[in-house]
Amino acid sequence: MNPQHIPPGTGNPPQPPPKPSALKDLFGGAGYLMRGIGWMARHPAQWLFGLIPALVVLAGYTAALIFLAFQLDDLAGWVTGFADGWPDAARTSARVVAGLALYGSALFLAVITFTAVTLLVGDPFYEAIAVRVEESQGGAPAEPDVPLLVQIGRAVKDTLIVGAVALVFAVVFFACGFLPVVGQTVVPVIAALVSGYFLAGELTSIALERRGILRRERFTRLKADRPLVVGFGAATFVVFLIPLGAVLAMPGAVAGATLLARERLADDPLVAHGDDGAAKRH
Repeated sequence: MNPQHIPPGTGNPPQPPPKPSALKDLFGGAGYLMRGIGWMARHPAQWLFGLIPALVVLAGYTAALIFLAFQLDDLAGWVTGFADGWPDAARTSARVVAGLALYGSALFLAVITFTAVTLLVGDPFYEAIAVRVEESQGGAPAEPDVPLLVQIGRAVKDTLIVGAVALVFAVVFFACGFLPVVGQTVVPVIAALVSGYFLAGELTSIALERRGILRRERFTRLKADRPLVVGFGAATFVVFLIPLGAVLAMPGAVAGATLLARERLADDPLVAHGDDGAAKRH
């Protein structure tokens, strides 16, 4: 946050309001998703507009996941080759666990990369939505003076980096999925929290990059407000796991992320008027 201006002749600078507790921020982050969905409910034309790129990307991801489902038995058998000499019941159990871990890792990777790829494909759509959300809250920052090719190259680079990081986590969660009990209970929860964090990083990129805040600085700010960011991202992750949730909720997630970036992650002063309530300073 930028230091507050201290008028000449005054004493100590005004103290910022106390930061909410981690638990309050966690639920507050989820509330931003609800606010984004609510904004879309009041602007149905913008919601339909935002569905277009999500539907295009969904078609590709659905085909890939269906193909994986048909190959899952063979893949599980290959991964658990060490169990070929085990009794039938033990070998079957190992392959079922391997299949669940494989498909779960694929879903984790799909949810993480779906957002990045959809934002890349639908950049003009979601940029326009983010601007309209900000205008409804008092005004959007000016578009950065960056050549289009530079913006595209930066977006592709960010997508590849996030995809590589997501792949590493998917491998780790796949391996942890073999742990008895923990692999089927604790690991999915951790996966949702981790994926939520990266989802929030992708979704807030539109509003923050418009303010000149690029990937490294963006994640520094996300880290400073981690409970808030995880709350928003984990709620989004759960909604995205619902059949067609990633498509139907994508425009609302972009709107919610824009509000989150504007009110809690950016430095610029906010106008406390708009059709979605008063804005808050970070």
